[in-house]
Amino acid sequence: MRIWMPPALLAIVLFVLSVGMPALEPLFEWVQPDKRQVIYDRDSFLFLLQNHLVLVLISAFVSSVAAVAGGIFATRPAGRDFLPLVSQVASIGQTFPPVAVLALAVPVLGFGEAPILVALTLYGLLPILRNTLAGLEGVDQTVRQAALGMGMSPVQVLLRVELPLAGKVILAGIRTSVTINIATAAIGSTIGARTLGDPVIAGLVNGNTAYVLQGAILIGLLALTVDSLFEAIERVWDHRFLPQTEPSNLELRG
Repeated sequence: MRIWMPPALLAIVLFVLSVGMPALEPLFEWVQPDKRQVIYDRDSFLFLLQNHLVLVLISAFVSSVAAVAGGIFATRPAGRDFLPLVSQVASIGQTFPPVAVLALAVPVLGFGEAPILVALTLYGLLPILRNTLAGLEGVDQTVRQAALGMGMSPVQVLLRVELPLAGKVILAGIRTSVTINIATAAIGSTIGARTLGDPVIAGLVNGNTAYVLQGAILIGLLALTVDSLFEAIERVWDHRFLPQTEPSNLELRG
């Protein structure tokens, strides 16, 4: 249970701040004494947090499925010839800045959440794909051979041996991708998406540092919470999966 304490505590702090930000008005009045309005109130912080998180989760899910599937395909005998192509396609997604992707997507998809979802999905592919390739390629060939010698099919080897052994590396890639996109999602506010970037953009436009701080604090806390959650998941993965698929165990059983 102690593994889950840090992300749980951070999540509680994030929720309390999202709900109770108006209670900090005296503090922000000290930060921005020349403004009559120091608490952002066009939308509730809890609503913005929810929308921000949904955008990140949807894009992370699509990026993870596409990147892991691409990594698996490129490491199979039938797909090795496509490995350079798969890597290049993913690299293109991160070569283009999210702002450029938004500029191209808005005329086609319009304003709102759709363009930022496309940008986040493309931007999140490369870290996950690279780690998927590194994790799967890093599995010892003797482990695969031992599993095949036990009578496992190639699919069983992938699901029961390769992915458990490579899982922590793949999770690290997803963790990096999601953490980056939590900050990147804030630019969605420039095209009408409701995110925690709203108070930041409003503060920059109106010269209100208090607004900027409110958005930045919540974005930072969200990133810390999610990063801490992934760290806990990686520890659980170590305990539950890696001991069951040690190379020595497979070789002895084979």
